[in-house]
Amino acid sequence: MKQVVPLEKARDDSVFGSKAVGLGEAARGGLPLPPGVALSGSIVEAVASGEDRAIKKVAKCVRPLPTPLAVRSSAVDEDGAEASFAGQHLTLLNVITPDDVTGALREIWWSANSDSAITYRQRVGLFARPSVGVVIQSLLDPETAGVMFTQNPVNGADERMIEASWGLGEAVVAARVIPDNFRVDRSGEVLDRTPGLKKIAVRTLSDGGTVEEEVAPELVEQLCLDDGQLEQLHLLAGRCEQVYGPGRDIEWAIAGGELYLLQCRAVTRAGS
Repeated sequence: MKQVVPLEKARDDSVFGSKAVGLGEAARGGLPLPPGVALSGSIVEAVASGEDRAIKKVAKCVRPLPTPLAVRSSAVDEDGAEASFAGQHLTLLNVITPDDVTGALREIWWSANSDSAITYRQRVGLFARPSVGVVIQSLLDPETAGVMFTQNPVNGADERMIEASWGLGEAVVAARVIPDNFRVDRSGEVLDRTPGLKKIAVRTLSDGGTVEEEVAPELVEQLCLDDGQLEQLHLLAGRCEQVYGPGRDIEWAIAGGELYLLQCRAVTRAGS
C-alpha cells in the first residue's frame, strides 16, 4: 500500500487516520476541498525518526501542491463520534515550502505522543500507542471562515448553526473572538443573525506561521456573511450530510469568493 496518496485515495483509517479518510470521502463526493495529500502513520514516524528515504519521498509528493501549506494530524482513532481529539494533536498553518514539511511532521508526531495527548487517550479508553497520520493541504487565505453544525448541537433542533469571523478559522476554533452567529432552517431561511465581537483576525505571515491582527473598528461588529454566502453554506451542509450522514461538525472557509470545506466530522456527543 502507498504511504502517501492524494486525498481522494485515502480510504483506510487504520493507515491514514479518520480525518484523512473523511476528507477522502469529501473529495470522492465532489465537495470543494483545497488540494492535498494524506500520509500514513508509518511514514510520518519514519520522517520523525530522521529516515532520509521517507523525508525525500514526502517532499517529492508534496512539491506539486500550491504553497503555503496546512499540516494537520490525522491520528487513528481521532475525530470519532465517541471521542473528539480537537486540540489534542497539533496543526501547523502556513508551512512555506515542501522542505519545511519535515520539521512540521516531527512536531506533529511528538504532539501526539505528549503526556497530555496520551493522558487524554487513556481517559477515553484508548491505550494503544498512537499511529499519527497527517493531512497536508494548500492553505487558503480566506476573507471569512468558521464552523457550522448541520444540526443544533445544544438542543438538537433541525437547523444549521454557523459561527464566522474574519480571516483564518483558527480565531473561531481557538475562541480568540466572539464570532458572528447564524441560524438557518432546513428550507434555507435565515432564522437569526447575531453580530459577534471580532477584534482580531488570524492571518498568515510571509516567512511562515500566523499572526493575530487587529480588525478595523468598523468591521468588529459588522456581520461577515451575507445572505448569498449563508445560502452557499446551507447547501454545503446538505451535501455533507449526503456524503457523511446527519449530525456533522464542519470547518469551512471563503477565499477568493469561493466556499471550501476544510474538515467534516461527527458532532461529539455530550459528555464525551
